[in-house]
Amino acid sequence: MTEEKGEAAPGMDRKMLELLVCPLTRAPLKWDPQAGELISRHAGLAYPVRDGVPILLVSEARKLDDA
Repeated sequence: MTEEKGEAAPGMDRKMLELLVCPLTRAPLKWDPQAGELISRHAGLAYPVRDGVPILLVSEARKLDDA
């Protein structure tokens, strides 16, 4: 997985991406451009980004594989 701090999600401002945190742990999120998701390593969750809008709902997040 590639996590780029300087690369923002399509349609998202880079500054906004730096301000976003996981709603569960309050830890910073990392953008994964290949999957199109915001990753919370602390929570083990990946939040989707749809049409440039981050969906920061735990119920919408995907559990990360530990592999």
